[in-house]
Amino acid sequence: MEAEVDKLELMFQKADSDLDYIQYRLEYEIKTNHSDSAGEKNAVAILKELSAIKSRYHSLCARFKPVSVEQKEIKSRICGTLSKTMAMIQELQKQTDLELTLLTDEEKAVTELLKSHMPD
Repeated sequence: MEAEVDKLELMFQKADSDLDYIQYRLEYEIKTNHSDSAGEKNAVAILKELSAIKSRYHSLCARFKPVSVEQKEIKSRICGTLSKTMAMIQELQKQTDLELTLLTDEEKAVTELLKSHMPD
């Protein structure tokens, strides 16, 4: 889940960079190829629209950031609770001399996946 969040953040950063490049290219094209007044009006409208898009993009980033932080906190809490639960089960098994049946391959795979996401 964290990898997905990081991937989205990188996509937003790339989009911001792409918007900056597009704005730079538009300004360059306008200056070099459209010196007549009609072209300038259209170019100004395009640049204003691009600025509005960038503003919406930054607004989305600002709204996305707390979600990302919350996801990381929730994941950490879930992993901590799961780790404590697993430790309690193992301790109870030792104290009662009981052992659960062996895990299936699928259960082993899920257990390993969960362990890989838990902080040490």
